[in-house]
Amino acid sequence: MPTRAEVIREFVPASPFAGELGLRLEHAADDEAVLVLPFRPGLATLGDVVHGGAISTLVDTAGMAAAWANDTEPEALAGSTVGLTVDFLAAARGSDLTARARVLRRGRSLCFCEIDVTDAEGEPVAKGLMTHRYGEERSPSAGRASTEAQPHSEERSPSAGRASTGAQPK
Repeated sequence: MPTRAEVIREFVPASPFAGELGLRLEHAADDEAVLVLPFRPGLATLGDVVHGGAISTLVDTAGMAAAWANDTEPEALAGSTVGLTVDFLAAARGSDLTARARVLRRGRSLCFCEIDVTDAEGEPVAKGLMTHRYGEERSPSAGRASTEAQPHSEERSPSAGRASTGAQPK
């Protein structure tokens, strides 16, 4: 099985959304990742100001890349962002952006990452914190709602579904 770092090096270039934004993975190893978001007018919110959603995507993807940038063989090829905070420090105007992500702490199922985004001049644009949850193999039915019929209201006891307040009905 490939290592997490090998997986992420293949994943980012193959991701349709990352490709749509033009994200480039420059480095992913030793709990760190560097990604570049090339500027183009379609990423602007107004004039040449890069949209915050594009910057947030860069932060999220860089954090994920750092979380997977080690030599561990993954239990499963799955995972997701479970926490994301982005602070915008300055407007990014008509510039390629670079995200540098590093792992702050890695547990068995969660990985906490810090991400710094700078413009082409090296000026800070955004700071992010991202928490990644590694996935695990699941059976095809895991997590799906039960399709079994629920009892009709007259089949339930009168108190079913009501929180107990200690008060008696009048």
